Amino acid sequence: MPELTPRERLEEIVRDSGELKARIETITRDLDFASLDKEIEDITHRLEQPESWSNPTEAGRLNQALARLKEKKHVWENLLIKTRDAGEFAELALMEDDPASFVDEARNFYLEGLHGVEKEETRLLLSESEDPGDAICMIQAGAGGTDAQDWAEMLLRMYLRYCERMGFKASIVEVHPGDQAGIKSATFEVEGEYAYGYLKCEEGIHRLVRISPYGQNRRETSFASLDVTPVAEETEIEVNEDDLRIDTYRSSGAGGQHVNKTDSAVRITHLPTGLVVSCQNERSQHKNKSTALKILKSRLVEMEHEKQAKASEAERGTKLKIQFGGGHIRNYFLHPRKQVKDARTGYETGNADRVLDGDLQDFIDVYLRAQVSEAGKAASRGS
Repeated sequence: MPELTPRERLEEIVRDSGELKARIETITRDLDFASLDKEIEDITHRLEQPESWSNPTEAGRLNQALARLKEKKHVWENLLIKTRDAGEFAELALMEDDPASFVDEARNFYLEGLHGVEKEETRLLLSESEDPGDAICMIQAGAGGTDAQDWAEMLLRMYLRYCERMGFKASIVEVHPGDQAGIKSATFEVEGEYAYGYLKCEEGIHRLVRISPYGQNRRETSFASLDVTPVAEETEIEVNEDDLRIDTYRSSGAGGQHVNKTDSAVRITHLPTGLVVSCQNERSQHKNKSTALKILKSRLVEMEHEKQAKASEAERGTKLKIQFGGGHIRNYFLHPRKQVKDARTGYETGNADRVLDGDLQDFIDVYLRAQVSEAGKAASRGS
């Protein structure tokens, strides 16, 4: 097939920009901007009332909701402008004596709009109420001994790098070092827009196949899991202090002389359920207790949600045995060739190093779209 001339490439950009503009207009119509404006107006009115500020927690929640709605509207309006400008720029370039000099710039304008639309379309797939909020994540080494503990540490680095790429703030709450190398487990909190929505797509068992650096130069299979919990709103649950056993101990991880020489780490046991959470990241025992309580409340809310959904086979949050026999979501092959393949969608890449450096969004986008597709098929079968 002959290569397109500069004029033909510009004409293609005009067509593509027109199609993208129509796609955005369909989405904004479905989003019902009139209702969005009404919601923004209602929340703004509530925040203007003096009584709303007598409850700082509720006022904060309303402010977050207002910012989220305004941002949603602004993003789509901005994408529409960018896409329209890309098409108009390409049309003007067609009138120039040397259209070839404008092709790359026009293409970049169009691609900027296209990538923005694809990113926001993925966000629209995150429809659960907890999706826009923060997340608490726990990585646990599974079957595989020292190799698995090393793999768990690799996963921790991968997700911390992913958070950096996404602009999320990740804070390590606690790390339990491995016996010889790596980690047995780690808990970290992630703050950012849709942190929970994206990271929940990564929950499950991750399987690594490689030549073991700890064995006799043979291929080993290791497992580690990621568990993701949404951060609970303060109003969601009350915890009775009498139901808690609070222990303090000396931090075992890195954190400076003060952390290692004082009993600043906190472990909280919820006696009715047996849930145990701990935090040793901060130098202050008070801060560690506050963080541990936040994690405990989030896990209690999660347990309640699971209890309500226990009749469903697709119950989110079911904890699976970390070994062979199902439940793993992704395979990472570092020998004999490098490849990462998602066990749920079949999506794969040969650039394993980039994935381990936190480049995960393609896997998440494909998974979210597959979930929507499956939901549509299930609805069709049920009708």
